[in-house]
Amino acid sequence: MSVTFTRRRVLRAALLACGAAGAGLATPAALAQAAWPDKPVRIIAAGPAGATADMAARILADALGKEGGQPVIVDPRPGAGGALAVNELSQAPHDGYTLLVAVNSLVSEIPHIIKLKVDMAREIAPVAELGRGGLVLVGNPELPARDFAQLKTWIKGKPGAVSYASYSAGTLSHVLGLQLNKAAGLDMTHVGYKGSTPALTDVMGGHVPLMFDGIPSSLPLIRAGKVRAYAISSPQRSPLLPDVPTFTELGYPQLQATGWMGLWVKPDVPAAQQARLRETVLKLMGQPALRAKLQELGFEPGQPRTQEELARSLQADYKRMGEVLKSIDFKAE
Repeated sequence: MSVTFTRRRVLRAALLACGAAGAGLATPAALAQAAWPDKPVRIIAAGPAGATADMAARILADALGKEGGQPVIVDPRPGAGGALAVNELSQAPHDGYTLLVAVNSLVSEIPHIIKLKVDMAREIAPVAELGRGGLVLVGNPELPARDFAQLKTWIKGKPGAVSYASYSAGTLSHVLGLQLNKAAGLDMTHVGYKGSTPALTDVMGGHVPLMFDGIPSSLPLIRAGKVRAYAISSPQRSPLLPDVPTFTELGYPQLQATGWMGLWVKPDVPAAQQARLRETVLKLMGQPALRAKLQELGFEPGQPRTQEELARSLQADYKRMGEVLKSIDFKAE
């Protein structure tokens, strides 16, 4: 076998490996990415500094920097429900050196809430799930109800007088309350806030009795006894809240829902580069120390779903959210 023929076979195999990324991307420059990372990596976090996405991005950045031997910079970008972070990513090269850490609601919920000029599902592609968790129904600790059964009885005894908070109108935090009203025959009134912090503050202060919230923001308050947890929307009980039943256990499988924090890239990053990045991240996610750090933030371990499975779940969640919001004539702002 000639050296020329061997080189042709190697080049052909490499081109085929990159082919799924689209014509024109499997160039010699793309093939040179085998040494990734060979320069600093930037992670855009969809949210303000110190928020959950920023903290998760910094945990990943630390591990990725040690693994690849290159600096990994975290750049928090708050605003417009994550749209500003996506816009920042869209302006970056498609070489896989600019990444995004954000929750799945960026694709499944935000397009229903905010009128955007871009299609989020076309602007970003999921690479890997970093962590996950259901939403927990929490209440003021002074409520007379000690468990969900008592809570339901208490709410039914006050038709139209009990309200529940969400961290933003149109989000899963809002929709779960609508679904609980329908499933359990309740009549709670929704009160939308601009974020978990002000909503939880009002729950603790007794201004609104209940809220559907993510575990990362509510867990410290639950542990401190400042709010009481009644039920969680995940398929199984959370190891972070083992004594809190799931809505499915309580007879309301309609309220089964899980949010996840993910790593995303521009869709035109070559497929071979996405696969290499995904392999690296999943390897890091298997490290007990990294998983423990994410758990401290309130995340259960992410599932190793494929990119195609993640994309399908986003489409299904987007459709489900749209149907519920349409039923109450919700309008995007």
